[in-house]
Amino acid sequence: MKYKALILIVYSLLFVSCSEYVKLQKSTDPETKFIAGKNFFMEKKYTKSITMFESVIHYYRGTPQAEEVMYFIAESYLGQKNYYSASEYYNAYIRNFPRGKFSQDVTYKIAYCYYKDSPDARLDQTTTENAIQALREYIEIYPNTDKVSECRTMLSEMEDKLAYKGYLNAKLYYNLGLYGGNNYRAVIVTAENTLREYPDSKYKDDIMFIILQSKSKEASLSVAEKKVERFSEVIDEYYRYVNEFADGRHIKEANRIYKEAKQIVK
Repeated sequence: MKYKALILIVYSLLFVSCSEYVKLQKSTDPETKFIAGKNFFMEKKYTKSITMFESVIHYYRGTPQAEEVMYFIAESYLGQKNYYSASEYYNAYIRNFPRGKFSQDVTYKIAYCYYKDSPDARLDQTTTENAIQALREYIEIYPNTDKVSECRTMLSEMEDKLAYKGYLNAKLYYNLGLYGGNNYRAVIVTAENTLREYPDSKYKDDIMFIILQSKSKEASLSVAEKKVERFSEVIDEYYRYVNEFADGRHIKEANRIYKEAKQIVK
C-alpha cells in the first residue's frame, strides 16, 4: 500500500510538472519564458530550456536580452552534447555580438565543439579543419588565458588526425600498386605534401617510411638505364629516414631496402 501511494505521489508531481510546462509553452509573455528558460538551464533540463529560449528569440531581437538568449541556446545544445547545433548558435552569437560579454567564452567553445564533432580520420575532415582554424584563432586572440594550453593540446590532436588522413591516402595508393598506372608516384607526392603540412606529426615515422618503400618499388620497376639513378635516390631516402628514426618502427625493413639498393648501385 505504501508503495502504491508513493507511485501515486510521483505521478501527481509529474502531472503537475507537465501541466506547468504546457502552460509555459502556451504563454504569450516573453519575460516569463525567458526566466523559465534560465531556470530550466540551471536545472540541466536542456530540451525545455531550448524550447523556451527559441520561442522568444525573435521577440528579443535588437534588445540587450538577445545576447543572453542566443548564448543560453548554444549552452543548452552543448549541455546535450549536440556539438553541431551548439557551434551553429555560438557562431551566430559571434556574428551578432563580436564584442559581447560572452565573446571570449564563445570563441573557445566554437573551437571545442568542432573538436568534439571531428569524425574518424577515414571520413571527411571539414570539421577537423574548422577545429584547427578555430583553435588557432582563439590562441591568437587570447594568448594569455588559462585555456591556451588545452587549445594547443587539441590543436596537436587535430593536426595529427589530418596527418593520419594523409598517411591513409598514401597507403591506399601504395596498396593499389600498378593498378591503373604507377600509383607509387602518387604515394610519394601525397606523403611529401603531408610531411610539409604537418612536420611534427606522430605519424612522421610511418609517412617517411612509405616514401622510402614507394621509391624502392618505383626504382625496381624502372627501365635498365634508370635503375642506378633511381636506386641512388632510394639510398638518399634511406639516410633521410635513418637520420630521423635510427630506432624507428620500420628500421629492419628500411635496412633491407637499403642493402638491396646498395647492391644494385654497386
